[in-house]
Amino acid sequence: MRFVDFLAQVIRIAIPYLFAAAGGVMAEKAGVVSLALEGFMLSGAFAAVLGSFYSGSPWIGLLCGIVAGLLFGLVHAVASIRYRADQIVVGIAINLLVIGITRFFLRLAFDSSSNSPRVAGFSEPAQGNIFLASLSNPLVWAGLLSVPLLTWVMYRTPFGLRIRAVGEHPEAAETLGIRVPRVRYGAVALSGMLAAMGGVYLALDQHQFTDGMTAGRGFIALAAIIFGRWDPARAGIACLLFAAAETLQIQLQGTQAIPSQFVQMIPYVLTIVALAGVVKRSVPPAALGRSAD
Repeated sequence: MRFVDFLAQVIRIAIPYLFAAAGGVMAEKAGVVSLALEGFMLSGAFAAVLGSFYSGSPWIGLLCGIVAGLLFGLVHAVASIRYRADQIVVGIAINLLVIGITRFFLRLAFDSSSNSPRVAGFSEPAQGNIFLASLSNPLVWAGLLSVPLLTWVMYRTPFGLRIRAVGEHPEAAETLGIRVPRVRYGAVALSGMLAAMGGVYLALDQHQFTDGMTAGRGFIALAAIIFGRWDPARAGIACLLFAAAETLQIQLQGTQAIPSQFVQMIPYVLTIVALAGVVKRSVPPAALGRSAD
């Protein structure tokens, strides 16, 4: 495989991770645990396929996916911030809820328990050229820009300063007149929308929805956040690293030089090794998972 094709494949695989990691960093910097990234992505993927199928436009599908991520982000925010439920339990509950909802509506809308019909996407392979196909997809550019844009927002804007303040010391932020719940609501809602865009990309790139198609990508994005020590740029680099491992896995499966079971383990083993090496040195936001008094 040519290096250009390998790089293009890495970028294509990394886009869902980048979107999800950007959303996760925003929420966790505000002090809300982002265990629901998987659910946000899956809801965005299914809503995008529904919108694209019934409208014939991938742009409508993108809008539907973002709205779905916003709705589930608000569910997460209300439960975690308004009612002060355990954020880890809420995240797991949302993931399970979305899995059940998508399976139910997949059968209801498409009379299938496994996948939807083919829908319109943003790009088609240009004579088999992966690189050109990637360049023609606007979500690829949006995904690549999400990390530097988030870095700018976090460290160069008043909103980013407020997010970091409520995630580190909400009591001090409150004394300065910052409305902690409002900032956290905004951060979690944006987190749901960004993560959902990762699911939208995944579904429209494959031109269909498949049951459970996110396949743990939200959890790998969460691992990238921890590996990147809650810094957007480092998390983005970790996403590219995990995407490269997944691309290598795909290439090794084609050679049949190594048993497929071991090849499929590569991305997950890399995730475990990476986390084992940095988790003790990683310092999360001080108020992460703690409700504001």
